[in-house]
Amino acid sequence: MTDAQETAADSSLRTTGGGPPDDDGLAPEGLPIPLLEPRDGIPPVIADEEALAATVAAFAAGTGPVAVDAERASGYRYGQRAYLVQLRREGAGTALVDPVACPDLSGLGEAIGDTEWVLHAATQDLPCLREIGMVPARLFDTELAGRLAGFPRVGLGAMVESVLGYVLEKGHSAVDWSTRPLPEPWLRYAALDVELLVDLRDALEKELDRQGKLEWAREEFDAIASAPPAPPRKDPWRRTSGMHKVRRRRQMAVVRELWTARDRIAQRRDVSPGKVLSDGAIVEAALSLPPNVHALAGLTGFGHRMGRRQLDQWQAAVDRAKALPDAELPQPGQTVSGPPPPRSWADRDPAAAARLSAARAAVSALAEQLNMPQENLITPDTVRRVCWEPPAQVDGDSMAAALAGHGARQWQITQVTPALVEALS
Repeated sequence: MTDAQETAADSSLRTTGGGPPDDDGLAPEGLPIPLLEPRDGIPPVIADEEALAATVAAFAAGTGPVAVDAERASGYRYGQRAYLVQLRREGAGTALVDPVACPDLSGLGEAIGDTEWVLHAATQDLPCLREIGMVPARLFDTELAGRLAGFPRVGLGAMVESVLGYVLEKGHSAVDWSTRPLPEPWLRYAALDVELLVDLRDALEKELDRQGKLEWAREEFDAIASAPPAPPRKDPWRRTSGMHKVRRRRQMAVVRELWTARDRIAQRRDVSPGKVLSDGAIVEAALSLPPNVHALAGLTGFGHRMGRRQLDQWQAAVDRAKALPDAELPQPGQTVSGPPPPRSWADRDPAAAARLSAARAAVSALAEQLNMPQENLITPDTVRRVCWEPPAQVDGDSMAAALAGHGARQWQITQVTPALVEALS
């Protein structure tokens, strides 16, 4: 039985949360308990300044960590803005805040700013929270904690069930959260998402401490909280699904023009770009280079449901790409810093390929020994970089310095350095 399995089987880690006050927190015959209602009921949605001010005061006066979650409308709206923010804190209860009606939540963020925030998969929610003025100084990421502790499934529902013994209803995770008013079942789901988050945090902290990994987790959490916002992606059109089929520069120009036109329309209409034109249609047009609207209309994704005006705007984008001089066509690949793709190493540098093979085996063995995913022990990119350009003299100090230079945390450096030194020597 692994450490994570022992944690799941240890009923002392289970809490009653919002469910029935059974002695061991479990339903009869050891079955998990469906969590159907928030313990305090579904709170009203906060959608005006007076209600927001009362919430700020309540959460400022609360005690202990704050559970925080955000719901977006991915696949429905343009961008990744928050359409609902959920919070729960001892002494304050649960709050559901509408960031459309209350777009500036900096006051709420400041009220709990010095408190530890508990989030699940924090890197997904922090960008949209930052947009509305909510930035934590300290956090605890229950998903990352689960990874470090060796749990095989780290989704919120799986973690709550295996650690706390409750089943969360997950039927509304992919709905259009920009809908107004929000239906009551959705609000119930949203409130339950933060209902047991602090309980889960407490149980995982005990488990990480038992495994000797609590300080490692704290280093990871500090790194997430202090990370600057991600810079805008260069040439985002290159991430069009199916782009690997597009080989010629003229075809790449068509993808770029269609992607840019689509993005502009999607932003203006505030809808997901995929609802304006699919990635598959963009790639199809790039490969076909249609000479006119009639030919474009015959391609997959530009069917009979599309009006003449829409077809004209897409054909205009294709024609702009076809008219570009060769000097303005995009280059085949992006300029990438760092080592080349590993598949080319054997031909370009056989010694580096051998180093990478040995290093990967060493990291895999160590990750298995520590019972955590390899990518959480050390990022694959870091391993590639130190194998492609290793220190001039491979020893503990030089390897530790190289890993630190690539952004590895101190706990990672301590664990990985001996294994990499041996592998590269």
